[in-house]
Amino acid sequence: VTEIKRQTAAMAHALNVVGLMNVQFAIQHLDDQDVIFVLEVNPRASRTVPFVSKATGVQLAKVAARCMVGQTLASQGITREANPPYFSVKEAVFPFVKFPGVDTILGPEMKSTGEVMGVGKTFGEAFVKSQMGAGCKLPRPFTATGEPTGKVFLSVKNSDKNRAIEVARALVAMNFAVVATKGTAAAINAAGVPCGVVNKVTEGRPHIVDMLKNNEIVLVINTVEERRNAIADSRQIRTSALLAQVTTFTTIAGAEAAVEGMRYMDQLDVISVQEMHAQLLNA
Repeated sequence: VTEIKRQTAAMAHALNVVGLMNVQFAIQHLDDQDVIFVLEVNPRASRTVPFVSKATGVQLAKVAARCMVGQTLASQGITREANPPYFSVKEAVFPFVKFPGVDTILGPEMKSTGEVMGVGKTFGEAFVKSQMGAGCKLPRPFTATGEPTGKVFLSVKNSDKNRAIEVARALVAMNFAVVATKGTAAAINAAGVPCGVVNKVTEGRPHIVDMLKNNEIVLVINTVEERRNAIADSRQIRTSALLAQVTTFTTIAGAEAAVEGMRYMDQLDVISVQEMHAQLLNA
């Protein structure tokens, strides 16, 4: 984060930007270190500005506009960086539910139609609130009467298997039953985490789509290699999950965040924007 801040400031000075500037970074793990790439830089506001304004209590658009007409940050009372004592999570809202049969896998193109915000004392609490706001239902292991709600299905690419093991371990600790395709299940079981095996669609019935249609699955975690045939092979899993209204995560980072959030589903507090900003004054 410190390096991203340094690079952003350097670009703003080099481009002589006065006001708002939008930078898109990508971070790739190469040779045991994180390498930062700059995708684009635009001397304008973005959809992130109102989110950051609400999270920090600083009206960024107004501050930037005053800077553009000659006022300084100091004259506007902006003398230090805002560091909120809480977590804020911005989540994209996708229209997939309105288009049955569409593949929910994400790519570089824009698919979201809006954004929501979750705020909490911990990242997990903020994340689960953001999912609720986006209409994404995270499951509980049991119903109100104590019956199991269903199983969690995992099928991940090879590079995600080590992280998938920890996701499965956390789910089992929360009393979920876990099932996976053969390769993923072998890795999870080898790590000492109990995991059932379910067939891919191409491996014969009963398979994962049958389980989805029978309402046996409450959460799908499906990551695929970035190859056309790999995406096509698993497409039916994602489209069937969408039709069954089963929450699906197509990145391992998203799955990790979901599991972290599920730990806090019974520990959610309500906080107003005014209360949030009052905490900033005392931070």
